[in-house]
Amino acid sequence: MTDLLEKAFAEAARLPTPEQDALAAWILDELASEQRWERAFADSADVLAQLADEALLEHRDARTRALDPERL
Repeated sequence: MTDLLEKAFAEAARLPTPEQDALAAWILDELASEQRWERAFADSADVLAQLADEALLEHRDARTRALDPERL
């Protein structure tokens, strides 16, 4: 465990029990969310690469145009 994480946990240990539980739930939710994102990106790497290839091909074939922020 890093020194900073250890310090954070020491500070959290001083909180009232309901606040400790809320903080713990938030940390666990964040970690789970990060894992879901990592899996989603890992599982979609082939699809994202295919989309990138298609976009580059369209650009090379002059089938794209510059983005005009005024028209968004």
